[in-house]
Amino acid sequence: MKLIVKVFPEITIKSRPVRKHFIRQLSKNIRAVLKDLDPELEVTGVWDNLDVQTRQTEPKLLREMIERLTCVPGITHFLEVHEYPLGDFDDVLEKCKLHFADQLPGKIFAVRCKRAGKHEFTSMELERHVGSRLRQECNAAGIDLKKPEVEVRMEVRDQRLYVIHHQHNGIGGYPLGSLEQTLVLMSGGFDSTVAAYQMMRRGLMTHFCFFNLGGRAHELGVMEVAHFLWEKYGRSQRVLFISVPFEEVVGEILSKVDNSQMGVVLKRMMLRASTHMARKLNLDALVTGEAISQVSSQTLPNLSVIDSATDMLVLRPLIASHKQDIIDTATKIGTAEFAKHMPEYCGVISVNPTTRAKPGRIEHEEEQFDMAILERALERARLVPIDRVIDELGQDVAVEEVREALPGQIVVDIRHPDAQEDDPLELAGIEVLALPFYAVNNRFKELDANRQYLLYCDKGVMSRLHAHHLLSEGHANVRVYRPA
Repeated sequence: MKLIVKVFPEITIKSRPVRKHFIRQLSKNIRAVLKDLDPELEVTGVWDNLDVQTRQTEPKLLREMIERLTCVPGITHFLEVHEYPLGDFDDVLEKCKLHFADQLPGKIFAVRCKRAGKHEFTSMELERHVGSRLRQECNAAGIDLKKPEVEVRMEVRDQRLYVIHHQHNGIGGYPLGSLEQTLVLMSGGFDSTVAAYQMMRRGLMTHFCFFNLGGRAHELGVMEVAHFLWEKYGRSQRVLFISVPFEEVVGEILSKVDNSQMGVVLKRMMLRASTHMARKLNLDALVTGEAISQVSSQTLPNLSVIDSATDMLVLRPLIASHKQDIIDTATKIGTAEFAKHMPEYCGVISVNPTTRAKPGRIEHEEEQFDMAILERALERARLVPIDRVIDELGQDVAVEEVREALPGQIVVDIRHPDAQEDDPLELAGIEVLALPFYAVNNRFKELDANRQYLLYCDKGVMSRLHAHHLLSEGHANVRVYRPA
């Protein structure tokens, strides 16, 4: 399979050195994203287009390659092509007939040609010749350049002909690693996941920072969605997942800070902690998912007071976004289902939260706060490479595993719906229930408590983690299914 990758249009208007830098970075990223599928993948080209060539032929593997490339920042779209030496007009016609003859009978069509290099003909002349002959020889209904039912597309580059048979859209943006690095404050909800995606799409390497307010299930949920975002959109770069234990910080705020000011003080403590982590890792900015006045702490006066807790740049890509637009984007990028089922834990809920925080009042409240507690939280923070976060999380989790399911037991397939669709789990005589991992915590309580459930996933890590959590919640009818 040969692909022609078209880069994000904003890249093409950069200066020559910057443009080359972006293209080189995109080439590296494509190799990194696809190397486990094809170690011998060829990526060539240094200017407008990149050519990607694989000798792999297994259909499932090729579909996975295409799916991954649609999520690589920096790619506007890419074309599946067949490449040939450029012959005369009749030879070009034969190549087009080879791929489109069976699609044209009774259809309205158009021929599109793009050309680069020096030739004795124009693109329009080639289109006319091929179009008129295809109409005559393939029983087409006619030609319509505005609204064709079938498009016969080709590119001529110097002495090569590319017949295009599929176009796949990418997400655009700049290549990851071509710009600076950021630290996104992750709660796992709609806002923070969309904010992280937008930074990644813009080419900014995005590390993840989670403040654990006391909920183990919430921490697991945020780890899962952060890993999903990285695996789908950022796997060309290695980044960190940082978990900061904030239970003591919350307790100190509850006991020392006036009720109306607690939300603003908590956000300031998070900014102080994330600034410390960003400085330690030499990162350039912090990112949050805040939008103007979505909640009480996000009014302009409150955001101004919150930002004064740090001298680091704080980016808010959703600042003027409507909630429904954010939810729609989360649905599009695949994080909406995570957000809907994200376990919530909020230890700071003000009865009458201030919407116009005053710097002097906040400073007075924070004078009562023991900053040694914040320092202890930072000392206990865990930094884990995002590609290992799920595996390391499950290393010390001991849950009973079974090799064989018995009649009457229900095997719960907790894999992502895409994996369930691509490779359905079928067990003779055994009931299989598809329940994605992000929905397990919320929906397990709805299941029949008198039945025995065996959680299943590919590697056995996610199933162990969720089984362990369900057992700790008092569900004794859970084990892990690990077939030999």
